[in-house]
Amino acid sequence: MLEARLQEAALLKRLLDSIKELVTDANFECNEEGINLQAMDNSHVALVAVKLDAVGFKRYRCDRPMPLGVNLNSLTKVLKCAKDDDICVIKATDDADVLNLVYEARNSDRIAEYDMKLMDIDSDNLGIPDTEYDARVTMPASEFSRIVRDLSQLGESVRIEVSKEGVRFASDGEAANGSVLLKQTEAAREKYADYGKDDDAKEDEDEEEGSSKKKVKKEKVKKETGDDVEMDAEDDEENENEEVKAKPEDDGEEEQDDEEEGRSKKRKKAPAKNGKPAKKAKKSDDIPSDGGVSIEMNQHVTLTFSLKYLVNFSKSSSLSDTVQLMMSNDVPLLVSYKFGQGHIRYYLAPKIGDD
Repeated sequence: MLEARLQEAALLKRLLDSIKELVTDANFECNEEGINLQAMDNSHVALVAVKLDAVGFKRYRCDRPMPLGVNLNSLTKVLKCAKDDDICVIKATDDADVLNLVYEARNSDRIAEYDMKLMDIDSDNLGIPDTEYDARVTMPASEFSRIVRDLSQLGESVRIEVSKEGVRFASDGEAANGSVLLKQTEAAREKYADYGKDDDAKEDEDEEEGSSKKKVKKEKVKKETGDDVEMDAEDDEENENEEVKAKPEDDGEEEQDDEEEGRSKKRKKAPAKNGKPAKKAKKSDDIPSDGGVSIEMNQHVTLTFSLKYLVNFSKSSSLSDTVQLMMSNDVPLLVSYKFGQGHIRYYLAPKIGDD
């Protein structure tokens, strides 16, 4: 039995729009960890791998591993019947030949239900080897989409070159040639510093960082406690003097309220005794996202790819604001988009014999 409740149908709609032109029929492999899809295009030049983590669903249940063979064009038509903000529930019984989709409207009692026939698709799950890439380029997805779309007007292929100078996209056409160079910026390097790291490595770092923060916090608490005691003593002396001066004019209760208010004000201002404003934590939102590129490179890489496929890959910019290109000489290009629910990755074989 499979039951997956997705917060918004828009995610599935965008996902299907990204891959429907590359792949016609595919198996959604469901297990307790989530839903995966892996399929090659008809020419066996490109491979797409999708992962939707179980934790990203509002509710997820999968009693045993099961493949759901679907025609992606048919599924796209069924998903078009849902509004973007509808809650989408995917259901399938064990050994079922029908996939059930339920759309629940957020602001009304409208519930739409659709059944779609499943297919038996023979497909082998390809083992994608872990590869150490010589170059890793992280950039805004909109910038990548614009570059490959513009260059596709000139020619059929694009040469991607990663060097110390930056990353260059170049296309040679019959009537015109075009080239776009993106240089690395310090702001982008800071922004994308943790983007390419594995989740396990991130978790280990978070644990180490958390334990060190706890130690620092304990030390700070001890120091602050000492300061508070001294501050209270000073405040008490000052307040006693104020009380003596104010007694002839004010009522006792008002004096006590004033004392408490004055004490709280002093404590709030105390940390800024040095007169310097507190520094705000640097947010990724503060870093400009207009074309910033981060590059990690072990060696110079130059490869040529079909622009038709890259234009198709770039449709996933609706899922994520950031794209990562990973390259090594004579190895398929990896184009990766991460989003809240999981990721979508494209692998594209390089063209051989093109300069």
